[in-house]
Amino acid sequence: MDIIKIAINSVKNINIFSVLDILAVSYIFYKCYSLIKETRAMQLLKGIIYIVIFIPISKLLNLDTLYWILSNTLTIGVLSFIIIFQPEIRRALEHIGRSAFNDRHILEDEETMEEVINEIIYAVDNLSKSKTGALIVIERLTGLGETINTGVKIDGIVSASLLENIFVVNTPLHDGATIIRNDRIVSAGCFLPLTSNNELNKSIGTRHRAAIGLSENSDSIVIIVSEETGTISLAFNGKLTRNYDKSRLKLVLTKIIQKNQEKKLNFREKVVAWMKRTESNRQ
Repeated sequence: MDIIKIAINSVKNINIFSVLDILAVSYIFYKCYSLIKETRAMQLLKGIIYIVIFIPISKLLNLDTLYWILSNTLTIGVLSFIIIFQPEIRRALEHIGRSAFNDRHILEDEETMEEVINEIIYAVDNLSKSKTGALIVIERLTGLGETINTGVKIDGIVSASLLENIFVVNTPLHDGATIIRNDRIVSAGCFLPLTSNNELNKSIGTRHRAAIGLSENSDSIVIIVSEETGTISLAFNGKLTRNYDKSRLKLVLTKIIQKNQEKKLNFREKVVAWMKRTESNRQ
């Protein structure tokens, strides 16, 4: 009966703020899980959970040595957590820092966006047919200033002919990545960070590993053309998908970019509406 009374009193004490608190914590846990899902951090997190479970068990069974080791392991857990999960923590902070108002890298003009996509696809298709290796990065919300500075500044309008010329074999810029921001090619010959994922197929080359590495640390879209086979691949959110043709590549690029536009514009509209309501209430 006492348990039932405690449960009833707990339910009575629940208010809208309690619900919001639970929802906020649940959302944070969900986003944290999404960031570490299918990464090395997931396996490390399981190990930490096992340690936490074994501490009270070792205490209960009077396993003094094991209890001492596990307890002291947790005393340096915070520092170890930061060191071990550094890549994931960086990704999480960058994700939080992608403000909805930061629209420098978002094309809102649908006509311009379609022209840019068409130029990229036309160039990629020609590069694929001639088996010319290429690495094209489309910058989105995450700024790529550090990566841009590793290459040669171009600042030219996106065009198929310019992209194809950049990747001509034995030219100075063909071996690096070309970065596109909005409707401009901002830099070429850039160096990208290689992925640290050791579970990738050994047949995946350096160009593809670099593309995956950048997509792990940013929300950029990276298009890869294989020099050996001419196969078109795409890296996004740390995932590599392959064997694209012109129509499929255009569909995927348009879908990703438009989804980001709609999300940002919807958020902006909500904020503007809220500001208008606040202003009217003051009056």
